[in-house]
Amino acid sequence: MKNGLIDHGRSPRQNLVIHNSSWPGASADLPVVPDTPRTWLPGEPAYLSLRQLVRKPYSWQVEGRNVYVCENPNIVAIVADRLGAQSAPLVCNDGMPAAAQRILLDQLAAAGAHRHYHGDYDWPGIAIGNHVMRNWQAVPWRFGCRDYFEAVMVAPTRPRDLALNGVEALWDSALHIAMDTQGLAIPEEAVASNLLDDLSNGENNPPEHQQSI
Repeated sequence: MKNGLIDHGRSPRQNLVIHNSSWPGASADLPVVPDTPRTWLPGEPAYLSLRQLVRKPYSWQVEGRNVYVCENPNIVAIVADRLGAQSAPLVCNDGMPAAAQRILLDQLAAAGAHRHYHGDYDWPGIAIGNHVMRNWQAVPWRFGCRDYFEAVMVAPTRPRDLALNGVEALWDSALHIAMDTQGLAIPEEAVASNLLDDLSNGENNPPEHQQSI
């Protein structure tokens, strides 16, 4: 059992044991079918508990739409402050997805959303990206080798803060080499302005990640 769940891989709904300590999934501007009762205001962050998602699932209106997935809840707060209800749909893992986040990602995938993922440029962030892309068939969102180099170029000068020989990104083999060479971790918040640009225009195709140089 983990986080109040009977863990059978990606457990079906009937195998879930609801636990109040499972932290909620954060999101912004996820569309639901009209007249659906909601517990959040348009343009404000929504915090969806495991109990909400399992007991009374929402009917997400995301078929064929871009849904963006980020690693850090600060991004959701920044998006709500800057874009409000004008943002494209956004979901936050809050690190490695826990029970509520996994169920929400399952529901969005089943509803036909096109998932795009961005995270921190550090080794845990790459491991989380591998997990999300492998399990929910997300595609990278500004999360490639060239994107990393662009972020490093404007980052403050500082000593190396990445360990050697980290995690290889399943979606971009050059990214591991670039991060190992540069030795700098780049938090997701440092590139928030680029993410905001995409979220303000999210019904169009997002830029593909830049893989190599």
